[in-house]
Amino acid sequence: MDTQPLYDLAPIARIMLLGVVLALGPLAWVWLRNRDAAPAQRLRVLTLITLFLTFDLVLFGAFTRLTDSGLGCPDWPGCYGSVSPVGANAAIAAAQEAMPTGPVTLSKAWIEMIHRYLATAVGVLILVLASVSWVERRRLTVSFWWPLLTLAWVCLQGAFGALTVTMKLFPAIVTMHLLGGLVLLALLRAQAVGYALADPAHPGPVALSNSTRVALGLVFALLWLQIALGGWVSTNYAVLACSEFPTCQGSWWPSMDLREGFSLWRELGLSRSGEAIPFAALTAIHYVHRLTAYAVLAALGWLAWRLWAVPALRGTARSLLALAGLQLLSGLANVVLDWPLLAAVGHTGGAAALVIVMTGALSGTRNPVHTVSASPFNVSRPT
Repeated sequence: MDTQPLYDLAPIARIMLLGVVLALGPLAWVWLRNRDAAPAQRLRVLTLITLFLTFDLVLFGAFTRLTDSGLGCPDWPGCYGSVSPVGANAAIAAAQEAMPTGPVTLSKAWIEMIHRYLATAVGVLILVLASVSWVERRRLTVSFWWPLLTLAWVCLQGAFGALTVTMKLFPAIVTMHLLGGLVLLALLRAQAVGYALADPAHPGPVALSNSTRVALGLVFALLWLQIALGGWVSTNYAVLACSEFPTCQGSWWPSMDLREGFSLWRELGLSRSGEAIPFAALTAIHYVHRLTAYAVLAALGWLAWRLWAVPALRGTARSLLALAGLQLLSGLANVVLDWPLLAAVGHTGGAAALVIVMTGALSGTRNPVHTVSASPFNVSRPT
């Protein structure tokens, strides 16, 4: 295991081919069901399917991290230079015999590689989206720059995925990889809204007051901060630093080392000086996330109340309240039930769903003086 190169590109062509094969199913379905539809409608359906699969990929990424499978294959993009754990069986068996609980075991290797296969398939779908948008750009009222931006982002996300493995679960890299996956969800959701607004039958964006639009943007920014803090908790395995609620370690203000806890550039489990990270630092990571959660839950409730006044956005308001409740319950379950896998994955899924809902709300609304033509997703064509 020690002599295995971190990067072994020998299986990359076969992994990419597998990604193409996996993507053919969704692509064929979109074509058969929408072959007579306008280009914008076909692209909207393909974008929504890609969004759904990307959401699944984010959940499976959380599952991979939470089962400690991130180093199930210690190289990238394959597994010991093979396209699957089948071809790496001897190397995996030797590593598992040396360390029976990991980080390399056969089950963890499969989890890690399935995650890579799914990521490759999503990348292929996004490449198709960008390619079709470019070819059809003269027939679309939606700017083709958005699919191209999404393609560039998924390439960057792939690079972070590689670094996650080769830098041995470096907390800052893993957290950025999580955030990058959620940014990808936001980009795809914004594109889907843009294609919907391009439909002549669509009533257009919902008019919101300037103050409500500002509130929506501020709460969204606060949500991103909380997601980053949550990712930092997860990637540092700080969930169990506080195993009770609402207090932590029997105190409303436990002993915390904020400076060490939020020192970003350091290896997993180590302080800046290379020593074992102090427990007070893990406590700080956990408790700051918990305190910020109170503000986020209150902000989501307040925003839902404001959106309820707009009949067209009452569904969005309900979704925000439901997801806020899910996040509260799954977060509590992680603390008091000793970090169960289902609750931990669900907590990530709830955060991803909130990003999708709020991106849709921002993309599908405008200030009262704006019209559909003012949408950043639309470009005017000369008549």
